[in-house]
Amino acid sequence: MPQAYSISAESIATERERVGDDLQKVDVSRIIQLDDVELREIGPGDVHLKILAVSAEHNVDHAALADTMNIAEARGGKIYPGNSAVGEVLAVGEAVARVKPGDVVVTHCNGEPDAYGYPLRIWAYDQPDSIGWYGKEAVVADWQVVPAPLDCGLDLWAIAALPLRAPTAHHLWRRAIGIYRVKVSCEQRARVDVLGFGGGVSELFLMLAAHEGHRAIFCSGSAERREQLEKLGIESVDQKQFNRFADRDDVKAFSKHVKGMTNGEGVQLVCDMMRGTVFPAGMAVLSREGVNVSAGWQLGMNCSYNSANCSVRQLTIDHTHYETLAGVSAATELYGHVFKPTVHREIYGFEDLPRAMEEMHQNVQTGIPIVRVADEMPESVRNLVP
Repeated sequence: MPQAYSISAESIATERERVGDDLQKVDVSRIIQLDDVELREIGPGDVHLKILAVSAEHNVDHAALADTMNIAEARGGKIYPGNSAVGEVLAVGEAVARVKPGDVVVTHCNGEPDAYGYPLRIWAYDQPDSIGWYGKEAVVADWQVVPAPLDCGLDLWAIAALPLRAPTAHHLWRRAIGIYRVKVSCEQRARVDVLGFGGGVSELFLMLAAHEGHRAIFCSGSAERREQLEKLGIESVDQKQFNRFADRDDVKAFSKHVKGMTNGEGVQLVCDMMRGTVFPAGMAVLSREGVNVSAGWQLGMNCSYNSANCSVRQLTIDHTHYETLAGVSAATELYGHVFKPTVHREIYGFEDLPRAMEEMHQNVQTGIPIVRVADEMPESVRNLVP
């Protein structure tokens, strides 16, 4: 029986009791626990995977904290998380033609597409009976995997950073620029200023913007991440310079700084990703006709804004989630050519996955955290392991 990490309602309750229900004191590594998991039998359309590497994801943090909802309790008391992985195909069902044993694939987390391809639920989170990829092996339907572009120029760890983040950034970008073009045509303004806050998805969002010829600005408190993006021609702003927007004066100072960078106009597109204190900062720096997009709620589920002011300024606030299946495939084509993620300096061992999640929770990593799951890598990727 293969091993996989789980999050249980019991472990959440135990940790919350230990810290007096103070989420600021929760140690996520105490909640994510190594477990045994029974995989289903391979059906005609299924793929059996050996997991090679995974990336740590913020939705796992939410599951452990139970801050948005107690998803483990809602799923019957336990979930097996992990929405993003690189795996080797061990076996396939008789109806599978897209991949074969020995192929290396990436996963995606669209758990149940609606009529237009957008996810109703997310795999290994709120999709019933779904078992995620923070484990040694997994069985999934063949539509949940995409052949990995091993010749894209990225190493295995960088490839492992992208399966969830790249489709999310792709979705955010096409929504942001599409909404803006409803209001302002290319003939009226061809090149726009784009600002992103914080982490991995915003990095990729800005890489797409820069690739299409727009001005990209990365606002982060991580010097390592800013330096990495500057090498790609993306400008940067130190978020810590503005006290991470702790009060109105910090937001005003940040707005003045960004307006100074943009001839007093502000930026046309903002990707904020985290809500919380960056939301008012992102709204403050938007130009007229600007668009704010977000797919996350790392720092909070709720936000408020002056709707009359947004109306007068012709601003649009767009809440997105995850990509369609077609969008996942399109985003995968951009690995290495557009998407060149910043990877955290330490590659964690499988036994260190809980620590990786806790360090993500503490926001102390220098890039996207990667966990090596397989001790022995297939021949096809050994040259991609640094």
